Amino acid sequence: MSELDELIKQIEELRSSMIKIKDGRSFTDPEVVTASQMLDAVLDRYQVMLMKMKRGG
Repeated sequence: MSELDELIKQIEELRSSMIKIKDGRSFTDPEVVTASQMLDAVLDRYQVMLMKMKRGG
């Protein structure tokens, strides 16, 4: 599996996890914030990878 595929899989898993964690909690709940930050970090890596691919690098 390519690194891009791995990131997509991670994004899907983290997104699903965050939705489950959010259930019944506020967006400012520490666990929700942590889950969101983890997803953001992987999304950032994904975006960087896409930008590199567009530049041919």
